[in-house]
Amino acid sequence: MGVANWAPDSWRSHEGLQMPEYSDGAALAATEQQLGSYPPLTFAGESRALLNDLAQVQKGEAFLLQGGDCAESFAEFHPNNIRDTFRVLLQMAVVLTFASKLPIVKVGRMAGQFAKPRSAPTETVEGVELPSYRGDIVNDIAFTADGREPDPQRMVQAYNQAAATLNLLRAFAQGGYANLHQVHRWTLEFMGRSPWAKKFAETADRIGEALDFMKACGINAETVPQLKATSFYTSHEALLLPYEQALTRQDSLTGQWYDTSAHMLWIGDRTRFEGSAHVEYLRGIGNPIGMKCGPSLEPDALIRLLDTLNPDRVPGRVTLITRYGHDKIEAGLPKLVRAVLREGHPVIWSCDPMHGNVVKAANGFKTRPFERILAEVRGFFAVHRAEGSFGGGIHCEMTGQNVTECTGGAIAITDEGLADRYHTHCDPRLNAAQSLELAFLLAEMLNDELAERRKAAA
Repeated sequence: MGVANWAPDSWRSHEGLQMPEYSDGAALAATEQQLGSYPPLTFAGESRALLNDLAQVQKGEAFLLQGGDCAESFAEFHPNNIRDTFRVLLQMAVVLTFASKLPIVKVGRMAGQFAKPRSAPTETVEGVELPSYRGDIVNDIAFTADGREPDPQRMVQAYNQAAATLNLLRAFAQGGYANLHQVHRWTLEFMGRSPWAKKFAETADRIGEALDFMKACGINAETVPQLKATSFYTSHEALLLPYEQALTRQDSLTGQWYDTSAHMLWIGDRTRFEGSAHVEYLRGIGNPIGMKCGPSLEPDALIRLLDTLNPDRVPGRVTLITRYGHDKIEAGLPKLVRAVLREGHPVIWSCDPMHGNVVKAANGFKTRPFERILAEVRGFFAVHRAEGSFGGGIHCEMTGQNVTECTGGAIAITDEGLADRYHTHCDPRLNAAQSLELAFLLAEMLNDELAERRKAAA
């Protein structure tokens, strides 16, 4: 069943920000046609399965873990990088599941997170002005006139890389790598010096004991497939709408349109205004969708957007991803939570503690202090406890690589240490040790929240 007055291209008659201007319209049209003939990357049934899983999160019976690269790049495309990020997400999920006893819905910022919004359309270096870098799907990070010219053929390269990434992720999730009996082997070699690696090993020991007990009772990976495989979904910001439209397909079972570039898509803080091309596009697809919510979003506008994006109030359809900054969340978030509760919209509240906490170190590097990230997560849970709603998710930019991009954490990366392994193509990411540390601290906060809910229910 379709959505009223909507078609995959109806966004083109609305205001579209944060998208490049291609100088060769014919080349763009040819690329869109080429992608339109390619196989889907994801399938409608998978997106519906994620919708059902997210409906459990919305009810407070599961938790959403969404994480991955700030921006995927063509240069760093390597199976080890994909494996290591997947592995850290598995570790985080195990820690959260073990502590909270809740199922964890795992969604990667992977296999499509190539486009980036920018604060200005151009940048100037030593008197030379060129278009801003908008992610590898659009142009090149190298500051040259040729490199910064938007090239539609980059969409084809992004599609091919996403297809290969998805293929590997599906193999890892279903082919035995995610087997809980392997939990000890998931620790990355360079994490040995983190105190949280030791704590993870202790958790792994306890999981191993539980698995041994279950095995003695006749429950093993052969009889219970969930022990040797996991569901893993992909997501990215739906920013470059020509790419998203080219991969929009009509489901033969339901007649509903789906964006087959990912299981879940979200609208960024800069493109979620009423009447935007991005809102128009996302209102018509059947995928679960997210929306970033920052300090500039007023309650009335949020409710109007929810009425547009989820008029039938489908549970699991909309995830609101809050991004305030550690010092603004407790002042800014309550009015949105109250408005949503008052209107009865079924939403998932997820915390993005990354985007509001970027600072510039003395040596010029952009970074995110770990203490500020944690402070925003604490503030997020405090607001939901106070308002009687459920803080149901975390959305973080992280990598399995041993990078030095965010300061602080147990390994105590300093401003001076940022230069050691600062590899990001865009914003600073948590490394594997910091991600695991966040998972343990998050588990404590989640447990506190669940205890409050049980107390209130009694």
